Amino acid sequence: MAPPLIDSQVHGHLWGTDELRAVFAERAKLQGWLDVLVALGDAQAELGIIPATAAKAIAAEAHIDALDLDLIAAETRRTSHSTLGLIVALQQRLPEDAREWVYYGATVQDITDTWTATAIRTVCGILWRDLRLIEARLLELAEDHRDTVVAGRTHGQTGSPTSFGLKAACWADEIRRHLDRLREGAPRWIVGQLAGSVGNLAFYDDFGLELRARFCARLGLADPVVSWTSSRDRVAEFGTLLALVTATLAKIGTEVYQLSRPEIDELQEPAPAGTVGSITMPHKRNPEASEHLATLARLVRSSASVLVEGMVAEHERDGRGWKAEWIALPDACLLTGVALSFALTLVKGLEVNVETMRDNLGPYSGSERALTLLAPRLGKHRAQRLLQEAMGTGRERRLTLIEALRAADLLDPALEQALAAPYTGTAGQMVDAVVRRGRAARKREPERWPS
Repeated sequence: MAPPLIDSQVHGHLWGTDELRAVFAERAKLQGWLDVLVALGDAQAELGIIPATAAKAIAAEAHIDALDLDLIAAETRRTSHSTLGLIVALQQRLPEDAREWVYYGATVQDITDTWTATAIRTVCGILWRDLRLIEARLLELAEDHRDTVVAGRTHGQTGSPTSFGLKAACWADEIRRHLDRLREGAPRWIVGQLAGSVGNLAFYDDFGLELRARFCARLGLADPVVSWTSSRDRVAEFGTLLALVTATLAKIGTEVYQLSRPEIDELQEPAPAGTVGSITMPHKRNPEASEHLATLARLVRSSASVLVEGMVAEHERDGRGWKAEWIALPDACLLTGVALSFALTLVKGLEVNVETMRDNLGPYSGSERALTLLAPRLGKHRAQRLLQEAMGTGRERRLTLIEALRAADLLDPALEQALAAPYTGTAGQMVDAVVRRGRAARKREPERWPS
């Protein structure tokens, strides 16, 4: 059987990164579950719930490489229980007096939800690092091209002039908002789970709350205060952030994809030596990375929708949505990781064709400026009507904007002088503000994930 694309030796680089595979690979996940069990045993021993000798034995043997994976799989199938196979394999390595203290009073969801929180923490670190790298490059592009004139486009049509720096600044500002969301959301997502069978920790008598606090602290997780077995908004919110992040990256990729069309030729994604655009049309330089960002974003949105669906849970525990997270969340994380990698390569090597941008402004790109200057004298709506008529005639006669205005008797020396150069309004000032604000934020915050 062929491996899934995400693990394919040939195509896997398109659907995940080795860094994130190391988080979600089966052995890594099982080791994560074992680490949670060790933390639980240590916290229980501190409170006298289980013997200290049992906790030490569990910690000494809870290593996935020492356990029989075939046995784990066979027992999982035999018992139809998600974690009992792991427990049986661990018990076989423990002294007899420690075996009954493994997984004492805990549930599947206590272990798996807590591990999920640790995995989210790791993914947050990768997101933080890569988003900041992308932001840094976008701020440079914004600053470098503060006054690079480019056609603004609305409804797919050429409009008034703007600057490429403003376009890059808007991208950078969107990335900054994702960084804000990441920082603000972490206290909600990176929390442990110790709930017991129906969320009331009844198994532990009066020790429940203190045990949960110590358990979470050992793993560097926040105490949730209240059980969240059927409250799946935490995972759904994080998945939604991944969808938002990849949508922004896809937006950038789509802009490069569109503006790299030969008839526009304003941007080009980097093409390392050896890149083949088309196997049948050797002249082509296909924007493969740019379009792949849109593909990845669609898949992440699909996974995020599954996570949101999981919020509609029944009673105190509902495996239908919670277990769907076991597939949807890792997929969303892996796809987001590779999207960040592609986007970083894209913006670092982005080719900006400044001269082509100016050439593509079009003969009537100054129409808004003309309207602005004529409106006080003629009235805004009358000026708009007269200009539309003048330029309609001008297009038929293949006239420039100046020629069309002169033919319509709308041109005076002041207007002609104002239309001599493209006008980009306050684009430069907004670029300056975004760059200043972004760099100030970067100075205040750590380079590494602050959790």
